[in-house]
Parts: sequence; structure tokens; C-alpha cells
Amino acid sequence: MPDCSSIQQSLAWCQGRPQYAGMRRRLYFTARANILVWPKLPKDENRRPMSAVYDGEFVLAADKEWLYIDILPDKSQLTSEAQGEYPAQSQLNKLVAVHPGIEVDATAAAAWFNNNETVFMVEDMSGNMRVVGHEHYPIKVTVSQDTGQGITGSASTTITVEASDDVPAPFYHYAGFFVTGDGSAAMYASEATPDTFTQI
Repeated sequence: MPDCSSIQQSLAWCQGRPQYAGMRRRLYFTARANILVWPKLPKDENRRPMSAVYDGEFVLAADKEWLYIDILPDKSQLTSEAQGEYPAQSQLNKLVAVHPGIEVDATAAAAWFNNNETVFMVEDMSGNMRVVGHEHYPIKVTVSQDTGQGITGSASTTITVEASDDVPAPFYHYAGFFVTGDGSAAMYASEATPDTFTQI
């Protein structure tokens, strides 16, 4: 008889501990086809996730890398909601990322995102990397642009992502560096303190 309570645990909160809202100004992305090896969520014998933290690292094809997008944090948001019917519910993770520009490069990005399943990594205000995208489930990315109105208007490119997953936007604790699209930027996380990321 399987242990059906193996993943149940208490959920505590230390009074007075702040929970900062929002995300930081740079997110990272790569095409799902670029990923050769995915980290895994630990699961029990009933195939239920036992953690929301990925175990292992992303491995990309030799000539591929994580690119980045600078966003407006106060206009961008990551949310997650349940989808499907009991007993087969999963999570639908939704990312809205607003880039402050509509120039040629931002406009060209729309054509690329429209026809490529793309995985995103978002850094929350506590320094945790969260993954939007799954190895097997569908990833839908759409792009819209707004020129704004009048002299006080705000032009922007909005990237909207919908990705199914087993848990709300899994955490990714990477101990080391990963090179991004400008050839020099990187993120570092200490394995001992995985909630602390530093851009260098």
C-alpha cells in the first residue's frame, strides 16, 4: 500500500518576515529546443512532486545561450492558477513582461516568439529564480505592442507567456555561472545560499 501522505507537511510563516512582491528588471529566455537536459522535480512513488525546487541544471546545446530582456518591474507580473479537473489538476503559470520599447529589435522579437516555444527564468525580489515553461507541456508566447498616446504616453512591447506545469513556477537554484546573450553578463548563486543571486 503506497504512502499517500508522504508529501504533506506544515506550512509555517515567521511573523514579521517580509515577503517582497514583484520581480527584478531582467529576465532570461531560451527556446525549449535549445535545452538538451532539464533539471527534474523530485517526485514520490505516486508521481507527485515532493518539492518545488528543481534538482540538477539546465544544459543547453553547445552554440546556444540564455538571452535576456530588460523589463519594467512595476508593470510586469508572474501568476499561477490551478487548471483542469480533480484528480488531474495542474498549474497554469502566466508571465506578463513589459519591455519599454517598440524599436526594430523589440518588433523583430515578436516574430520569433510567435512561433517558438520558449522557456523563461524570472528573478523575484527575494533573489529566487523561477522557471516558466516545461519540458513536455505546451508553452504559449504572444507579443503585443502599444505606441502610447500623446506626449505623456508610454510605448511598450508586452510579452505574455502561458505555460502548464506540475507546480507554480518551479524554483531553480543554480550553483555557478550561466552566460547570457551579451557574452559577458552572468548570474551566480551560492549552493549554500540559493536564494541569493548577484548579477555581475
